[in-house]
Amino acid sequence: MPIKSRAKIIKSPKQVATPGIVKIAGIQMASGPYVSANLSEAERLIEIAAGQGAKLIALPEYFAIMGLKETDKVAAREKEGNGPIQRFLSKTAKKHQVWIIGGSIPLECDSPKKVRNATLVFDDKGKQVARYDKIHLFGLNLGNEHFREENTIEPGNQITVVETPFGKIGLSICYDLRFPELYRAMGEVDIIVVPSAFTETTGKAHWESLIRARAIENLSYVLAPAQGGYHASGRETHGNSMIVDPWGVILDRLPRGSGVVIASVNSGYQESLRNSLPALKHRTI
Repeated sequence: MPIKSRAKIIKSPKQVATPGIVKIAGIQMASGPYVSANLSEAERLIEIAAGQGAKLIALPEYFAIMGLKETDKVAAREKEGNGPIQRFLSKTAKKHQVWIIGGSIPLECDSPKKVRNATLVFDDKGKQVARYDKIHLFGLNLGNEHFREENTIEPGNQITVVETPFGKIGLSICYDLRFPELYRAMGEVDIIVVPSAFTETTGKAHWESLIRARAIENLSYVLAPAQGGYHASGRETHGNSMIVDPWGVILDRLPRGSGVVIASVNSGYQESLRNSLPALKHRTI
């Protein structure tokens, strides 16, 4: 399935405004196999973030289910527009009057044995305004660790950028982080969101370096909410959810466990950096 090279830009004209200075937040979890329990924990953490003034809140990959086996997410998959996970996201966004990026949820696809690993964006009225399906599927064969997402996930093929009151947001998920051409294809975005469930092994080696690199090379803020801890399946995820500014500075970070990272996005500061170092305009290839 060919990747659509041009980003799909989703516009909401009535809601787009000058970003200015706004607080954004990332939620870190150590999700388990029960959807209802995970949603309760997500609700608790979203309430904390909203209480601290965050207007944009992103959840990690697989926030609603990290099963005992990979096929558990297939059993929990939902049809787009219907299901308890999507109802939760809509209701919670509306309740707190915040934009919520649902890190990833399992959505139906053509194969009954697979899902689309999808990020859904809900505005502060509870309306779904964007969707991104994970394009790059993780595979690892390293000692005792083996992962093949292609066994249970159907890849997406559409790059997605959504216009929001906080600027243009480029959507990606976890393993996408290793493919810088994806972010270049988004064009000039203000915030890159990377909900993730990096393994402890790969995260310890590469997570921070990749997050900061994507921020620096795109002169963009990066909001990276992650899974962080031990899971019922025996899997260990790296955590270290963070928010990084366009200069590569880590504004907030949470090493392990459930919690919130929060920081202010300053569009004026970002613009000044892009004017001082116009690397995005110097591209020749």
